[in-house]
Amino acid sequence: MREKPMCEREYDFSLILSGVTELTDDQAEAIFAAGCSDAPPSVIYGRVWLEFSRVATSYKDAELSAIRDVRRANIGGGC
Repeated sequence: MREKPMCEREYDFSLILSGVTELTDDQAEAIFAAGCSDAPPSVIYGRVWLEFSRVATSYKDAELSAIRDVRRANIGGGC
């Protein structure tokens, strides 16, 4: 019996970066270069938000891959 292929879909979610209160151009570039081109960053009330629209086979996979990419940017905060 053949296994059914996993279907991918788009998941929309936000990550708030802890420990980051402003976003410099260098930090924004680092986030983009780390693989977060699907998440335009913004600063709201002194918090950096990333609004993702990420394609994955599950919500969990989408969120975990986004967290890995943000950590790879190494901008001094966490998620």
